[in-house]
Amino acid sequence: MLRIFSTLPHLATRQLAIPVNPMSVYPTDSLSVKRTIRITTNQHILADVPAVENYPMRQWLIEITMLNDVGAVVPANILDKVTYTLHPTFANPIRALKQPPFKVEEQGWGEFDIPIAVHLVGIPGKLGERKFNHDLNFLQETYTVDHEITIPLKNAQLNKLLAETGSVPSEGDAKRKNDSEVQAKLKKLKSAASATKGSVDLEKLAKGLTLLSEDDLITIVQMVTDNRTSDMNIKNDFEHGEFTMDLYTLPELLLKSLWDYVQRHTAA
Repeated sequence: MLRIFSTLPHLATRQLAIPVNPMSVYPTDSLSVKRTIRITTNQHILADVPAVENYPMRQWLIEITMLNDVGAVVPANILDKVTYTLHPTFANPIRALKQPPFKVEEQGWGEFDIPIAVHLVGIPGKLGERKFNHDLNFLQETYTVDHEITIPLKNAQLNKLLAETGSVPSEGDAKRKNDSEVQAKLKKLKSAASATKGSVDLEKLAKGLTLLSEDDLITIVQMVTDNRTSDMNIKNDFEHGEFTMDLYTLPELLLKSLWDYVQRHTAA
């Protein structure tokens, strides 16, 4: 969803949540769940292999699992591919694996960071990709790193797999929650004092944004990012599917453009 923050000098910071086209930014609470991906590293010294520059050679192994709703380790069957980008000194450094536990095993003497991209079942292309930077180190023989990811409920096969590891809300539950939150925030907006910047009423602008279509909201995001300056407080969080902007930090000319767009696209 698109989150708009309006920070005003005489009012507390307020938040307005608006659904956005899921093909651009997936919602984070209305139709999504969270799951924990676990990266496990095992390594040990190869006593019978000569050292390199006084560094002992090691055998190391990395595999990907996940945790269920009671914290037990289970196969990461919600993933259909994991890609490791190893140090370029390794043969075929880009390793794409398509079967759990997505295990990569090598020998080496140096520590390095490994970019890892995991891909969700049933979510095409980059929209289904989640990226981590994994620290391969030799401080412990075995260690784990957990990453919590947000997963959109947009594919029946994926939803069925998710149900094996925890609860999955129904569309009805999500709609009731989202409607309740939006109504509560709209009520708060109506009762708040008006605030303006230049000729733009920021409360009316924030309210008008809730009336736009999904495609129009994408245009709003593009207008803001295309005109971004260092003074503007905006954040595009792709991992968690959020776009956040403090309306009061936007320049008057951009605010006027946003207001004009809202008026044109919400007129009866």
